[in-house]
Amino acid sequence: MANYTAADIKALRERTGAGMMDVKKALDEANGDAEKAIEIIRIKGLKGATKREGRSTAEGLVAAKVTGNVGVMIEVNCETDFVAKADRFIQLADKVLATAVESGAADLETLLATDVDGKPVSEYVIEEGAVLGEKVVVRRIARIEGGTVDAYLHKTSKDLPAQVGVLFAVEGEGEAAASAAHDVAVHVAAMAPNYLTREDVPAELVESERRIAEETAKAEGKPEAALPKIVEGRVTGFYKGEVLLDQAFAKDSKKTVAQVLEEAGVKATAVARFRVGN
Repeated sequence: MANYTAADIKALRERTGAGMMDVKKALDEANGDAEKAIEIIRIKGLKGATKREGRSTAEGLVAAKVTGNVGVMIEVNCETDFVAKADRFIQLADKVLATAVESGAADLETLLATDVDGKPVSEYVIEEGAVLGEKVVVRRIARIEGGTVDAYLHKTSKDLPAQVGVLFAVEGEGEAAASAAHDVAVHVAAMAPNYLTREDVPAELVESERRIAEETAKAEGKPEAALPKIVEGRVTGFYKGEVLLDQAFAKDSKKTVAQVLEEAGVKATAVARFRVGN
């Protein structure tokens, strides 16, 4: 009988994120040697990698770091929440984030081609996924710069890593700028705007909203003469939902985000928001 205990099984599951039966089989084969068992799990995992290619990766985490006036954020996905909270998966994400920060990568293709531990990130992730026994992917990366950049990570479940991440940059420096940037980053996490300014909204989307507003008003029997004002009002309402600067500030709904930033003496320059799986 292999020389290992229930505590050994638990410890190895936490290190690898692998299922209980896979861990027990590996420990049996390794005669209780944890390091050898990890090698066995990894080898068997690599053999099964192609079978995992089509699997869904709806779980995972968001990680971010600000260095000076540059913020970098990544999303790394896996198949189950069990792996998402495994130490090995979290360490994988930390290493990929560090590589993204150090390399200056600003797009996913560049990041995946960047070396980590002597191999491209793309290969490193596949190998680590083999140990974890799941399909693991680096889904996206954001890199923004500004006078002041804030990174905010939010846990939607206390048992899981951060599932929502925000980078927000403003012109200006100092305590007031940092405070405003952080408050707005928290707002972005909660309110999920899709655009920073009205100018960022695609013209065809605005025209579509305008057309829908007009057709809806006509169907409601609104007077012809009142249509232009009604349409503009509804388009403005659309902006208030989609555009960060037009949104009512979460901490004080009497002010817009634009007013909050103006009072702090700063101007928004960039924003990025990730939510795992969305």
